[in-house]
Amino acid sequence: MTVATVAQADALVSNGSGGDYSYELWQNTDNRGYYLKIWRRESYGKEEAYTTSSSFESSQKALEHFDCNYADKSLPACPK
Repeated sequence: MTVATVAQADALVSNGSGGDYSYELWQNTDNRGYYLKIWRRESYGKEEAYTTSSSFESSQKALEHFDCNYADKSLPACPK
């Protein structure tokens, strides 16, 4: 009997930039969370990520984290 193993990989959901940084938003393979890979804008696509965030419960929370902490946006969701 042969058992096939299928490798699962996290899925890229979106990418973008703000301020001096670029990001990729990824969804975990178990579809239970999202995380961000963040680069300094000039190194995006050329180097490993500057940092990788912890897990977020939704894509909205992950993007708010990026906007508040890296894109220097002032949103209602950003901590004061």
